[in-house]
Amino acid sequence: MNHFKYFLSLSLVASVLTLSLSSTYADTVENTIKKNLTDRLPQLPRIDEVTKSPMNGLYEVRLDETEIYYTDSEGNFLIQGNLIDTRSRKNLTEERTDKLLSVAFDSLPIKDAFTIIRGTGKRKIAVFEDPNCGYCKRFEKDLQKIDNITVYLFLYPILSADSMEKARNIWCSKDKPKTWQDWMTKGQTPSSLSCESSAMLRNLEYGKKHKINGTPTILLADGSRVPGAIEAKELEKLLLDIK
Repeated sequence: MNHFKYFLSLSLVASVLTLSLSSTYADTVENTIKKNLTDRLPQLPRIDEVTKSPMNGLYEVRLDETEIYYTDSEGNFLIQGNLIDTRSRKNLTEERTDKLLSVAFDSLPIKDAFTIIRGTGKRKIAVFEDPNCGYCKRFEKDLQKIDNITVYLFLYPILSADSMEKARNIWCSKDKPKTWQDWMTKGQTPSSLSCESSAMLRNLEYGKKHKINGTPTILLADGSRVPGAIEAKELEKLLLDIK
């Protein structure tokens, strides 16, 4: 029994030493990569994180919060592109980026959006849209087909000065949802109005912070995002997939 305890103790010590050495090696590789890339490419944005990728010998380098690059263990080479798992046929880079770009739905600044409710409103999405965006107009027409949904509409005027003017006129109207839908689906130009409309600027700042670079951008209740216009049946499927 004593011999068993002795060998068990040796095994535990060996395991602890292995974990310690592995952690030390990982730290050394991370520091080497950071130092070499920073020294050799001073124009590179700040490196936020270095982690081992699923591919043997390849390391993920995360820059500027959500930009993904790859390198070797010494930072001798820098690769920009997508890492594809050929067995599962998954784009690992895209999956990683989507995770980094996810937004906690409960953290959205709802006060800077207006709300459109259809049916029970039990399903929720948030959408960032420019009033002059053609893809947004197409999406809005498809969105009319979705029932039992709450839409938090963030006016996101990024295309032109006229976009900002139209967004302000919609925001300042008495019935924002109706004015918005009349313009986007029927082409009825919103009346020229003025009011306290700093929400537009806050939306632009929020979008910049979270890298919302195009319209429409749809945010789902699970934190994931869908860039671009999608058809009603695609949105229905995404809503069904959210538990």
